[in-house]
Amino acid sequence: MTARTRPTAVELRARLLEERGAGRAIVAAGAGCGLTAKCAALGGCDLLIVYNSGRYRMAGLPSLAGYLPIGDANAEVLAMARREIFPVAGHTPVIAGVLGVDPTRELDVLLAEIRAAGFAGVINFPTVGRIDGAFRQALEDLGFGYRREAEMIAQAHELGLFTLAYCFTPAEAALMARSGVDVVVAHLRTTAGGLVGVRKTFDLAGAFRRVDRIFAAARRVAPDVLCLAHGGPLATPRETAALYRHTGAMGFVAASSIERLPTEAAVLAEARAFKAQRLVPQRARDASRRRRP
Repeated sequence: MTARTRPTAVELRARLLEERGAGRAIVAAGAGCGLTAKCAALGGCDLLIVYNSGRYRMAGLPSLAGYLPIGDANAEVLAMARREIFPVAGHTPVIAGVLGVDPTRELDVLLAEIRAAGFAGVINFPTVGRIDGAFRQALEDLGFGYRREAEMIAQAHELGLFTLAYCFTPAEAALMARSGVDVVVAHLRTTAGGLVGVRKTFDLAGAFRRVDRIFAAARRVAPDVLCLAHGGPLATPRETAALYRHTGAMGFVAASSIERLPTEAAVLAEARAFKAQRLVPQRARDASRRRRP
């Protein structure tokens, strides 16, 4: 995918509204490697999102590794996209996970590089919204808080990039809506289940209440904002089917749900099936040959 073929924010929004109008859920898929990107695109996903955490998921590590100081999140996203995702994405738009609070980069330069690379849009990830307690408060006090992520979204919007925002609270959703975000994503924290997923999360009823509060806050500011959900107990299509029955969600952002959990299940099952097979003794093979016509 190149900048020449990248859809504009207006075109991409129209494309997603078409899906909603046809009664189809909007699905954005995390792409931590080229194979995931290729399969998600062929499977009909509307967007591919490149997160630094996708690299760690594909390495067998928890998604939360993307929040640790073990790499340059923005550089990793650019490198992954250029070498693995763009070459196999076809016509599926690719979104960049941007660490908006990165104090070592000039944000306008970073966003221009993302746009020139061929990304159709951005999402705020890693996000300080996932951090709480005294450390979160210290980040906010020092100017490395969620408001800075909203400023990144506003700048990306001005550049003509399509914008998505992870929002953990109604106040964050309202802030992002005021920043001109195209899509609010109600984030229910790290996806549960599998080998390295979190063990404790919201129950579905609580998750649905939380999702609707986040959507309502965003829509009070921007009635036409698109609303998706992500994470927590929403791990499989069974849970997202319930999400659409009980909330105003228009779709789902799948990261662990589309790359880590299916890969774990498929590889485990296939490995066990291969290992369950038993070798045939020489005598039995000889007897089988003699019985052949």
